Parts: sequence; structure tokens; C-alpha cells
Amino acid sequence: MEQEFELIAKTFMGLENVLAQELIEMGANNVQTGRRMVSFTGDKEMMYRANFQLHTAIRILKPIAHFKARSAEDMYDEVKKIDWSKYIEKGKTFSVDSVVYSEEFRNSRFVTYKVKDAIVDQFRETTGDRPNISVTNPDIRLNIHIAEDNATLSLDSSGESLHRRGYRQESVEAPLNEVLAAGMILMTGWKGECDFIDPMCGSGTLPIEAALIARNIAPGIFRKEFAFEKWTDFDADLFEEIYNDDSKEREFTHHIYGYDIDMKAINTARLNVRAAGLTQNITIDPQDFKDFQKPEEPSIIVTNPPYGERISTPNLLGTYKMIGERLKHAFGGNDAWILSYREECFDQIGLKPSIKIPVYNGSLECEFRKYSMFEGKMKAFREEGGVVKTEEEKKAMAEKHRFKKEREFKKRFREEEENEEGDIRSFKFHSFEKNYKGEMRSEERENRRLQTSRETRFDRSGGKGGNDRRTGGRPERYGKGADRGQRGKRNNDKRERRFDNED
Repeated sequence: MEQEFELIAKTFMGLENVLAQELIEMGANNVQTGRRMVSFTGDKEMMYRANFQLHTAIRILKPIAHFKARSAEDMYDEVKKIDWSKYIEKGKTFSVDSVVYSEEFRNSRFVTYKVKDAIVDQFRETTGDRPNISVTNPDIRLNIHIAEDNATLSLDSSGESLHRRGYRQESVEAPLNEVLAAGMILMTGWKGECDFIDPMCGSGTLPIEAALIARNIAPGIFRKEFAFEKWTDFDADLFEEIYNDDSKEREFTHHIYGYDIDMKAINTARLNVRAAGLTQNITIDPQDFKDFQKPEEPSIIVTNPPYGERISTPNLLGTYKMIGERLKHAFGGNDAWILSYREECFDQIGLKPSIKIPVYNGSLECEFRKYSMFEGKMKAFREEGGVVKTEEEKKAMAEKHRFKKEREFKKRFREEEENEEGDIRSFKFHSFEKNYKGEMRSEERENRRLQTSRETRFDRSGGKGGNDRRTGGRPERYGKGADRGQRGKRNNDKRERRFDNED
């Protein structure tokens, strides 16, 4: 049996416990949560599976050295002690990413240059040659993390951030990050036991991630490649076995619905659902949330309404008031989960949440709130044995330091506007218009660029003409006899690169 080694899975603030649970269920050992990361141990198979199967990890790092770095000279010397010929073959390229929290090292670029210098100098002294640096598509990716004088140097086994699944063909303004969307769904405890509804679905991220979770499809199925495939010790047979193993996928007997008022969003979401091959599980239709009617089957709502940072609405507070009204009158007997950022927005919903979970959306400390909807009066509901807040939720809500000390939601409207007797059309955001126009321009450029290469995406048939997930079938995954070059067509490498708030 291969010896286990240390691994680190990075994630967003607030998703650490969800990621840790995923790793435990996967069979990882020594799982411990930290700040935006979870450490664990496993063998090579576990590292491959972590990259391929985890829904809430951004990247998987394999530490190769821990050392004290009290100065630039210390760091240079420690990095140079490592035998880099074991990791970087002749003719291969590499890059270095730095994450620094230190009084001594205040510039991450300086740290990056020092690490690169140590590696290059070692090769020059031992071989007379120097490896090349490649920022865009290196063969080996390194990551150095410095917290005060504690340094950890790791191999990045993922490469491109794992939130870039590969199914997103087009996007709308301010799309929800795929890892955050998956984390939100897993926080609800839903794994396909009832219908799933997102009444403000945007580009379809929540419905697609919900379908992957319900069917237990590995999110890495759409990716073109992982960084570990370029390592000197890459085990192609082992990874092919993992990639081709669909034994744990399951049937999903309920359905997922996504709605939006914007036809551009509807068309984008439908395109992304088709690209993921999930049209049999997901229906995307145009519908205003204010017209939402009680679903015929038991359902859960998970949604991310606009909250006035990168995207807004002329009647923001009115939107949240409408959400509360629809939940109260058309969603009795079901649970709804809402991610938002502003206390004044939550206040307009007018319902008491059973739990509030702090989570970051990019740099914004948001709240993910659960609303347990019941029919009739609270007293009658409880007398009949109904539970609004579980013991576990009561315990979680009682925990101290769940939010930042003395945390306050931002107030973006002036005092005089606050007293205009509910004229919510006066709710304005000072920086929104400028940012929105800039994002729209970059969105249009990105969509034009993506349009030119759409026909070549997601061909994973290995040249054999197998089924395609876009039609709801399973692709013929690459096997031992398949052309490795063909597998590279699993996803076009022109993918969504904006709004990557990983670090």
C-alpha cells in the first residue's frame, strides 16, 4: 500500500466544515479544518479523487517542505535545499503562486521572485541549464504560503481553480461561483430527496450544481486537465480508473427548476445545462418571482437574489419584500434558503429565519438564511408536532463568534432617503452604475470570444463517437487504449476567468 502524505484542500471562508465532511465521506484521514482550508492525509489515489470529486474545494495542494523564514535569505536558502530535479524535469516549465500574511514579507511578488531565484540557481549550478518560467500554462505549479515566519511550500495538484468546472459556456453579470453554489446546497442537507427550485437562477449555477450533487456526478468530469497529470510520477492507469468509475452515481427521481425574469439569463442557463448534459434533470423557464405559485410536489428553494454590489435592481428592497410575501403565501410546508448581504434586505423579507450561516461571496461577508415555511398559525403548527427550528439549529445559532465582532451591514442610502415613507425607488448605490457598465462591457467581449469556439467544447469521446453529456447520455470516457490527446478536448480551454476571488 502506498504511504500516505499530507494534503491541503483550499476553499472559501465559511465552507471549511462542509469541505471537511466531504473529505471524511471520501475516506480521507486526519481531517482538520483551518482558515479557508482543510488539511488531511491520503495516498495518490486520494489526491486524484479529491481533485476529481470534491464539490467545495478550490484547489488541492501537496506540501513538500515546511520551514521557518525570518528573512529573504532564510527563504532562499531553504528553498534551495530541496532537490528540485525530483519535481521539475529538464525542459519543463514552472510557476510560483504566493500567499503571504507576514510583517517581514509584505509583498507576495517579492516572495515569488525569491522562490524562483532559488530554484533557477540550483539548476544552473547542478546542470548548467535553467528551467523556464511560464505564467499561463506551466508544467509544474508551486504554491508558497507564509504566515509570519512559518512557510509551507507545496505542489499545486489542481492547476486551474477547481471552481471552473468546464460546463459554463456563457455567463451573466456577477455569476455565482460554482464552489460557493455547491457549498450552499450541501449546507441545506439536500441531496435530491425532493424537487429543487431556484426562482432567480441567473446563468444556472445553482440548478447545475444541485443536479451534480443529486446524481453524485463528480464535478471534475467536465475539466480538460489537472496539474498532477504533468507530474513525473503521474499514474495514468490509476487516474483512468477513477475517471471511468461511475459506480457511485445515482438516479434522481425528482426535478430541478430554474426561473428568471431576464431572457438573456434564461438562454444562458439553458445553454449551460445542455453543455453539462443535464436537460433531463433541469428545466429552465422565464418567470417573475412575484408570479411564483405553490409547487405541486414537496420542494426546497435555494437562491441568491441581487444585493446591490455587482448587480442590483431599481426596486431592491421591494424585491425582498416580494420574496417574503411569495414564500409566506405560496411555499408553506417547505424550506427556503436565501443568500444575501444586507440586513435591510433581509428585514424586508419579514420572516424569522431558523438559522443564519456566515459565508463569504468573494470579499463580502454574507449570510445564508433558512426559512422554514409552515401553513397556518405558529401555535397550531407546533401543537401538531411541527418543528420550526431543530435542536441542531438552535445550538448553531447559540454559538459565539459566528460573525465578526461588532459586525455591521453596510448602509448605502442616506438618512433622508430612509424617511421617504417606503419609496424604495430612491434606494441607490453610489458605485453601482459605473461598475455595472464596466462589467457589461467585459461580459459582451467575453461572450463574443466564447461564441467563436463553442462547437468544439466537451468532446470527450476519444475519437470513438460515444454519447455526449449535452444530450443527457454518458460520454465514452477515455480508457487505457485511448488517444491521450483526444481527452484534452473534454473542455475548451477558453473558459470563464472572471470573478475568481480565490485568494
